[in-house]
Amino acid sequence: MKKQIVFYVLIICMAFGVISAQEKEAIRGVWLTNVDSDALKSLDNIKKTVELCKEEGFNSIFVVTYNKGLTLYPSEVMKRVVGQEIDSAYIGRDPLKEIIKESHKVGIKVFAWFEFGFSSSYKLNGGRIIEQHPDWAAINNEGKLVTKNGFDWLNGFNPDVQNYMLSLIIEVVKNYEIDGIQGDDRLPAMPVESGYDEYTKLLYKKDNNDVEPPKDFRDSSWVAWRVKILNNYMESIYKTVKKINPNVLVTMAPSVFPWSVEEYLQDWVTWVKKGYVDFVFPQLYRKSVEEYIKTLDDIINTQLTCAESKKFYPGVLLKVGAYQPEEEMLKSIIKANRERGIEGEVFFFYEGIKKYPQLFKTEFYKNKVKFPQ
Repeated sequence: MKKQIVFYVLIICMAFGVISAQEKEAIRGVWLTNVDSDALKSLDNIKKTVELCKEEGFNSIFVVTYNKGLTLYPSEVMKRVVGQEIDSAYIGRDPLKEIIKESHKVGIKVFAWFEFGFSSSYKLNGGRIIEQHPDWAAINNEGKLVTKNGFDWLNGFNPDVQNYMLSLIIEVVKNYEIDGIQGDDRLPAMPVESGYDEYTKLLYKKDNNDVEPPKDFRDSSWVAWRVKILNNYMESIYKTVKKINPNVLVTMAPSVFPWSVEEYLQDWVTWVKKGYVDFVFPQLYRKSVEEYIKTLDDIINTQLTCAESKKFYPGVLLKVGAYQPEEEMLKSIIKANRERGIEGEVFFFYEGIKKYPQLFKTEFYKNKVKFPQ
């Protein structure tokens, strides 16, 4: 029965022109990070990285631009906020400028990936940002700094924090020939445990007849109130970027819905429906083909309409730590995408490509596509 439903959905989508043999457009991307990778450590490494991506058929690189409370480009915003304009590993260079230049030479688009988003540090009790701006800290219902899965969090409900992040985005869009910007499961997002700082509590009371926020951080009305703030912020990111340069794409790589809302107040389905994003790449990081297909079908059958599906490409796990999927599993995942009319995906992350020599070029990306217009 489920196969029949998927079949009929595909037929309907084809009727609306979403899937067509004549329309070979797709994003085929890869995330490029400075963790567990030497790709950004030198200009020579960047050239080799871009060359491999081009050879294997990728048309997009999502390069880390901001993480660990620092930027990978010289930033006046960061100099003002923490007194350091660039990650010390890149002093004297501008990796963002370098990768844009090398990628554009061969027709690959580059997206500035603001990886850490509203997270300030990883297992550093907030790190340098909260050390210098303690009023920016996210607070839980015990009055403590919000930490989740090792990440320490800024208060993304605070206008000062929102303006800080938006200033970084504006800086990149204005100063670089970037093709797009990207947030992920930390932008815009906040752990569901957050919202108990004085600013957010007062704002909630103002909106709710002077009633304090519920102690239960999963209270449905409390969740919905905070989700709305992040949705409004997503709208402001989109409108701000487009005002500066309408050609710069706004993309997001959120967690899978509805878990994204339940744990990180991240309602990306609404972002798609309201036009706050150009493309989304939800992280379908599953370690079995069956789970991957189930998650994929939930998105295309229940969460997005046929027209909205044009904005969707799956995020596929290629490497994390020592884990990499077996080749047959990877083939099955890509086959599932193609059977559903999805001609591209974004892989996490670049170093994983090397385990599968020639597989992308000779099989996954053998048939050429255009970047979506």
